[in-house]
Amino acid sequence: QVQLVESGGGLVQAGGSLRLSCATSGRAFSTYALGWFRQAPGKERESVAAISRSGSEIYYVNSVKGRFTISRDNAKNTVYLQMNSLEPEDTAVYYCAARSLSPFDSGLYVYTRRSDYVYWGQGTQVTVSS
Repeated sequence: QVQLVESGGGLVQAGGSLRLSCATSGRAFSTYALGWFRQAPGKERESVAAISRSGSEIYYVNSVKGRFTISRDNAKNTVYLQMNSLEPEDTAVYYCAARSLSPFDSGLYVYTRRSDYVYWGQGTQVTVSS
């Protein structure tokens, strides 16, 4: 069973920064495509950023482009989400997600749908005050 554990959330003022981390168990991290999602109260869970297995392909939702950066460290089995210039609208519970890929997969695809992912973390709260 793959476990994902997020950390790094908290309360920050508008304009501030946070870095979320998601550590995964097991030894198959390099085979995963990864994503960060968020869910605000009363809203659907949305894809915020995604990174391909190779790390060469990256996706951001328009609202975070230029402010958030997703990255992965295969040696540490960890995916990160650096969040700068935070806005009150970024307030949500943030989840990391992983999808295991076949060794024959090109590793160049990013996945942005909730249904694309099998493994999920428990979520970490991010609150941005105005």
